[in-house]
Amino acid sequence: MSSQPARERTGLAYVIGILGSLLIVAALVWAMQRYTQQPPLGQDRVVVRKKALADLRATEVGELASYGWLDQPKGVVRLPIADAMQLALRDWQNPAAARSNLIARVEKATAAPPAAPAKPSAFE
Repeated sequence: MSSQPARERTGLAYVIGILGSLLIVAALVWAMQRYTQQPPLGQDRVVVRKKALADLRATEVGELASYGWLDQPKGVVRLPIADAMQLALRDWQNPAAARSNLIARVEKATAAPPAAPAKPSAFE
């Protein structure tokens, strides 16, 4: 008869141990979620991002509608879209000449820069 209360106590100890372990794991999960969550974006961050986007769009519009140098030493310029389309329509009236002109412009724009002059050796 004395073994029956010991079994009940042992079973009760296992149940308490398992429940305690589950509660500890649940508390750790809750703490990790709380500490690793990103704070929500504030209104000030939204304003900064909208301003950056507006500045980018304004720069894009300005560059698409104006002339400018892309690579001045090579003679590569940026044209407004309307002018570039008119130029392309005019040039492609003769496809063979336009193709050879396009190839020449691409080769000029992508040409490798000249090699740097060799430094004279101190032993010569």
